Amino acid sequence: MDYSLQVNRENIPQHVAIIMDGNGRWAQQRGLQRSEGHQAGAATVHTLVGNALKLGIRYLTLYTFSTENWNRPQEEVTALMMLLFDSIEEELFMKNNVQFKIIGDVEKLPQRVLERLRACENNTAANDALTVVLALSYSSKWEITEAVRSIAAKVQNGELSLNEINDKTIDAALATSFMPDPDLLIRTGKEQRLSNFLLWQCAYSEFYFTEVLWPDFDNNELCKAVCDYQHRQRRYGKTGEQVTLK
Repeated sequence: MDYSLQVNRENIPQHVAIIMDGNGRWAQQRGLQRSEGHQAGAATVHTLVGNALKLGIRYLTLYTFSTENWNRPQEEVTALMMLLFDSIEEELFMKNNVQFKIIGDVEKLPQRVLERLRACENNTAANDALTVVLALSYSSKWEITEAVRSIAAKVQNGELSLNEINDKTIDAALATSFMPDPDLLIRTGKEQRLSNFLLWQCAYSEFYFTEVLWPDFDNNELCKAVCDYQHRQRRYGKTGEQVTLK
């Protein structure tokens, strides 16, 4: 089925977050090196940007490298860093009016990789058709810990009182404060867990899990996920009747 024909253009999720899983297994199934799976996955990201633009998605957050991924074999980590450096296509972002951003404990990244990413951030800062966010050296536990430290410092300095701390205070202290929470979270590769990704922000996100491995996640699979999302009723704690009446 061509799911692109089924998409309701009046109900596109504003923010889609994706856990891109399955590069290694995709390569293994084909008798390839894991690095070749990551290269195929990077190509899928480039295609995805164009597909997200066509659908009218405004924010696309991609779980690219977690804090736990530093524990992988050094050879694989090095290959991933080299791939990250080589696969940032600033020209593609500029041509399509796409803003590029990174979130995470990025100071751990190799210096030349970080410099390239920061340059791409700066040069695309005025673009506004779509914001592509890479979560790099990222985990929710890291992010929330940093937010707590930031808020505690403000209390200690007298800039904020305990009674003033609420969910909006925490929202503002998170690395994702510049964008809305995800409407839809997609995970490829069959696994059904969040893996320390956007735990606070996904409190009311719709989840979509697919067995499709990331390199095979094409436009039809994206549209299929969006169509599934469009058949959900988002109640935010209300009853179905309340939402329907609204």
